[in-house]
Amino acid sequence: MILMRTINKNLIERPWVLRTRIFVTPLACACLLLLLFSCAHAQETVDKTVATVNGGVRTDLITYSDLVWQLALQPNTGLSQPTSEVLNGALRLVEDQRLILQEAEKLPTIAPTEKEIGDLRDALVKQFSSRSEFEERMARVGLTTEKLNEILEQRVRIEKYLDFRFRSFIVIASKDVADYYQDVWTPRFKSKYPGRIVPKLEEARVEIEKTLTESKVESDIDNFLDSAHDRAEIVILNPA
Repeated sequence: MILMRTINKNLIERPWVLRTRIFVTPLACACLLLLLFSCAHAQETVDKTVATVNGGVRTDLITYSDLVWQLALQPNTGLSQPTSEVLNGALRLVEDQRLILQEAEKLPTIAPTEKEIGDLRDALVKQFSSRSEFEERMARVGLTTEKLNEILEQRVRIEKYLDFRFRSFIVIASKDVADYYQDVWTPRFKSKYPGRIVPKLEEARVEIEKTLTESKVESDIDNFLDSAHDRAEIVILNPA
């Protein structure tokens, strides 16, 4: 599914640009995250609050655990001594997710079903080399089955909200399809398959409409997040 841009498309995995009110310098933020990583690897782990997010609905806390859980659920992402850049990327994603979730929870009709949560879990596991690798990563960062289900429920809710708010209202004009076919699709096809007969517009229409739709969705989500960040109060906290 935001949850990834599609919040896969994938919210949950896409590095949106962060525009927010930050009350500490980038250097201080990096030092905070590296300190939290060191704390998490101490013999006795004490979770730390990294930031607070208030999108006008409530104030949500983002903890260090939220960041490492985000990283653990991203295939091909190392968990050993993540850099400040990696940790800040995870923080930006979690901030975006929380802002969208606060809006999504206003629509009870898009509540996730057990099947949707299960389907997302199965799709997520398939992104890793094996189920055992997936479970090992969960155990390594203390991500319980109960907490995983909570995260997946939130991701499904976010994705359904994005579909409802953006994708369902998009209409692609015939002229846009024709222009894309002539200016982008045909030259790309000729470059990829030199010497082959170029399919007619009607043969490529479905693919082009899907491409243009996803492009418009991504643009609309970017604008939505820019506006949400402008309205929100996001505070990066100093270490206690």
